[in-house]
Amino acid sequence: MRSIAQPGPAPAERVQWAQGGGRQLVLDLKPGQLLLDAIGKAFAAQGFRSGVLRLPAGLPLAPFAYVMPALSATPEHAAFYSETFRPDGVTRIETGALTFGERDGASFFHGHALWREADGRRNGGHILPDQSFLAEAVQVEAVGIDGACFIAGHDPETNFKLFMPAEWPQAAPQAGGRFYALRLRPNQDVFTALESFCAERGIARAVIHGGVGSTIGARFAGGQIIEPFATEIAITSGSLAPGRSGALEAEITIALVDYTGGMAQGPLRRGDNPVLMTLELVLEAE
Repeated sequence: MRSIAQPGPAPAERVQWAQGGGRQLVLDLKPGQLLLDAIGKAFAAQGFRSGVLRLPAGLPLAPFAYVMPALSATPEHAAFYSETFRPDGVTRIETGALTFGERDGASFFHGHALWREADGRRNGGHILPDQSFLAEAVQVEAVGIDGACFIAGHDPETNFKLFMPAEWPQAAPQAGGRFYALRLRPNQDVFTALESFCAERGIARAVIHGGVGSTIGARFAGGQIIEPFATEIAITSGSLAPGRSGALEAEITIALVDYTGGMAQGPLRRGDNPVLMTLELVLEAE
């Protein structure tokens, strides 16, 4: 399996997780404010401080700022970010995913998407939370989690500050079910990690909510291969269920952009898509 050397030591625990309750939500996002603030206020209005969502087609951003994956100029990171881009006019999201939590004691999100800019150009990358504004009112589907959350902390293995699952005192008693906040560490196949995690806990079926991170290139079920190793991905749909053999199998569809600007979408091939830096998501056990 493909792998990329990271600058720090690799902990034995390759899946970080925290269990809590959760609830599917519809968030009303108000225009004229930072996308970060709009999402944070909408989650708070329903009693949640952390969660995930899928960015809907047409979501309008202006002003908008983003970065793309890039090669690292130093050995301090295995890959890095590009310069900041700020396209003119209104940019409209085509598809994407976002994780909402806390960083340095304040609300924060990690969001990857593909979009179309005002001049018609398609692009993709990492949305900058403190520089991207919502241009129009929209509704988005989300999942709020409680008893678990995402909090950004320094990750010695990758030398980045990343979202990590943590336990969080329950504040929304109406949140039920079995929800798991997960973070997959580098150099492990996404499918194998999720299937093993569920099998170890007796989870026969699960739905993947959100899903933001990076893979070492990509191998799609239809045969398409993305060779550039540094990508940013968003899971657009995902689930786990027994396959034909009865063993648990994941199905995961993504959108990605790589460091050369190449974009791709579709279902991934099982067993052949290792994590580059991180992949955070929420699993809902059915």
